[in-house]
Amino acid sequence: MNKEFLNVIVADNDENTLIFFKNIFKELKISIKVQCFNNTKEVMTYLNNDETFIPEIVFLKYNISGKSSISCIEEIRTDIKFNNMITVIYSESIPENEIEEVFVKGGNICMKKPETFEGLKKVLTEVITVNWQYHTSGLNKENFILKI
Repeated sequence: MNKEFLNVIVADNDENTLIFFKNIFKELKISIKVQCFNNTKEVMTYLNNDETFIPEIVFLKYNISGKSSISCIEEIRTDIKFNNMITVIYSESIPENEIEEVFVKGGNICMKKPETFEGLKKVLTEVITVNWQYHTSGLNKENFILKI
């Protein structure tokens, strides 16, 4: 596990959103190496390659071409090599019953994508900052009890 930077994947079929994510990540004080994909098939092919360095966070657009984001989460959660990887599903809107399904299937974060760049920056900064603190603290699911 590298504690100098976060490895992040973003999957979205909208090139503008990918550019927004990359620009926001560049502005943060945390070093982030980001890889972008246009569909979930590319993401899963990348993740299932034995040579792949497992990212700390994967952002998946809820409605994206290829395999559904829910199916991706299900596949990710069947492989122990992804146990410490955080999955974030995001969209402008996700029906409440489907948000529950994201968590039941193993998703970690459901993020409503704000309509403005500033709103997106605020939300992404919160997600990245919390995950950076978790990542650099040495905590994981096996040794985490409670942090107050």
